[in-house]
Amino acid sequence: MSTSPPVPVSSAQATTIKPTDLRGILKYVPRFQGQIFVIAIDGSIVADENFGNLLVDVAVLRSLGIKIVLVHGVGHQLQELADLRGVTITNADGTGVTDPATLDLAIRASSRVSHLMLEGLTQNALKAVLTNAVRALPVGIIKGVDQQLTGKVERIDRDFIGELIEKQVVPIFSPLAFGADGRSLRVNSDLLAAELAEALHATKIIYLTPQSGLEIGGDVRRDISVDALRTILRDHPDQIAEWSRSKAAHAVKAIETGTQRVHIVDGRVFDSLLNEIFSNEGVGSLVYGNDYQQIRQATKRDVRHIYNLTRNAVRREELVHRTQLQIEKSIDQYFVFEVDENIIACVTLAYYADKPKLAEVGSLYVVPFYHNRGVGKKMVEYACLQAKERGADTVIALSTQNFGFFSNVCGFQEADKDILPEARLKSYEDSGRNARVLVKALA
Repeated sequence: MSTSPPVPVSSAQATTIKPTDLRGILKYVPRFQGQIFVIAIDGSIVADENFGNLLVDVAVLRSLGIKIVLVHGVGHQLQELADLRGVTITNADGTGVTDPATLDLAIRASSRVSHLMLEGLTQNALKAVLTNAVRALPVGIIKGVDQQLTGKVERIDRDFIGELIEKQVVPIFSPLAFGADGRSLRVNSDLLAAELAEALHATKIIYLTPQSGLEIGGDVRRDISVDALRTILRDHPDQIAEWSRSKAAHAVKAIETGTQRVHIVDGRVFDSLLNEIFSNEGVGSLVYGNDYQQIRQATKRDVRHIYNLTRNAVRREELVHRTQLQIEKSIDQYFVFEVDENIIACVTLAYYADKPKLAEVGSLYVVPFYHNRGVGKKMVEYACLQAKERGADTVIALSTQNFGFFSNVCGFQEADKDILPEARLKSYEDSGRNARVLVKALA
């Protein structure tokens, strides 16, 4: 839960999804259908005027066959209630000490927020239920300080939640859990979302916050690997905005325990939830697994996507024209880079029978939105790793316009065309493109 004041939403942040984008949305449906998304909503977003629109978006996701689990925070409501009653609370977001007075107000605030969620979902013709499926233990004493009634998740009744989801019921979880004696304990909602995602094998967590994304070093990072984020949390935590640290830490935990993607999105912006899920670029921040885990061998179902992806580069004569049939015949040479199951880059890796120690990297293309984010370098590095595993000790690349990228970024050096295998040399000369030949030795 953020402690920073909300930032006004500008008109530039207005929705980008239009009715004409329905075809674009529908391409995601087969990928997401039947998957579980955990949506965690900060208390300040529940209090925001856009909250009703978010619940309409939840209804849209459910109508597309996506299974939704909702978690809400109460930090905003808890602080308001404390101010109204003149009570000094020990902690607003469930990460520190929870004394009896704070827990009492948290229960009251949770009841109000949960009711608002049930009311909004009912207005959208969705069945929903507030559950007691989370068991907790007291956190205990940390660095000499008794955390009192702050809890940590001990067990989640996955079977019970699964039954609710299969019956088209949306489970709602407040930042409260129950101990062995049945009494309430306060649990941080960011942590609860991560624990639920692990237990339910969710593919996404979406944190809806009053900020535009994960702020690192004063800037919002639109995407970051879990490895990079883990390193920053360990070595330079002060680079991460204070409000972002809880979500950053629990994003790392979630991905380490099996969740594929964690999104941090501004819940005040109209259609932000749908735009984050159903667009290539998204509107918030994405935390994803190991960089190379996003790269995979292409399959025949990718042929049309690869063809469409590279058409602009072909027009600019950056890449050699290949028909869909030609791409299909050589599909085993292609690797693709996915962001949220959407292809945003490709590369080929070819081998030559008469020079088995040589491999060629080609057809490298990255969607312009992802330029200057290291995607192209990752693709070339991955291709080089694959070549090395196949026994190659040298990689070549031919380029007419991007030879600076290969030499300055990827460590290639210009070479004479005679290094090319005989058949490749003939096709090179026949093409008339006069591409530069670059080479890299594999260590």
